[in-house]
Amino acid sequence: MQFSLGFSPCPNDTFIFDALVNKKIDTEGLDFEVFLEDVETLNQWALEGRLDISKISYGVLPLVLDRYRLLDAGGALGKGVGPLLVAREAISAEVIHDCRVAVPGLRTTAHLLFSMAFPQARNKQFMVFSAIEEAVLSGVVDCGVIIHENRFTYQQKGLVKLMDLGEFWETRMGVPIPLGGIVQRKEKGAALGGRIDRLIRKSLQYSLGRLPHLSDYVRSHAQEMDDKVMRQHIDLYVNDYSLGLGKEGRNAVQTLLKTYAAVHEVPKPLL
Repeated sequence: MQFSLGFSPCPNDTFIFDALVNKKIDTEGLDFEVFLEDVETLNQWALEGRLDISKISYGVLPLVLDRYRLLDAGGALGKGVGPLLVAREAISAEVIHDCRVAVPGLRTTAHLLFSMAFPQARNKQFMVFSAIEEAVLSGVVDCGVIIHENRFTYQQKGLVKLMDLGEFWETRMGVPIPLGGIVQRKEKGAALGGRIDRLIRKSLQYSLGRLPHLSDYVRSHAQEMDDKVMRQHIDLYVNDYSLGLGKEGRNAVQTLLKTYAAVHEVPKPLL
């Protein structure tokens, strides 16, 4: 049986899925047509129901729960992993509402957290996450919300941190921040979800067992990263929650769904 599978080309995702999609483990008779796309593209595709299995931002999860179920393994959730708000120079929090702010996608978790911290901000410009640093540096925007590997490079480029939005969430909510999860079309059946969870865990354990080695698959899709930055990226976003959400992880996701409902003034979606 073949299923369509989407995830990002970022090192944490390719590290997790490498052994599965390249059949370095027994895939139990399953084959995958793989799509590597920016997470905001995957978010949009999830809204359209295009893929059988996909990585998405938790920020879009409330909008796709009618069609997709959340799987237990393969996601990014934790403490100290949230997006950062950066600028060329220090800006008072009181004036952020009037600033031009670059945000990595309308339906990303990063946008949800920024909206929580700065609910009156209206001058947002949505763009691919990898373009935000340059937009801030060039003055196209006053500040920007950065994610992924940009967390490790913004200081080298002369940018300053205005707020750690993940820390903001953790302090206010008291739970880890859910960034991205894996979803599967409900019509494919719960039994498939259990198999996919099992295979993702096996794939991740395969990669973890070979650290500090990084495969050619991970390297080939990383965006101009050296090995140090790739390992920092993986160390930050791949953790025990990637093997399984557990009770604490599920509670964090439920908290995010409740927060989404409050921010958007809609009924709370149900997992």
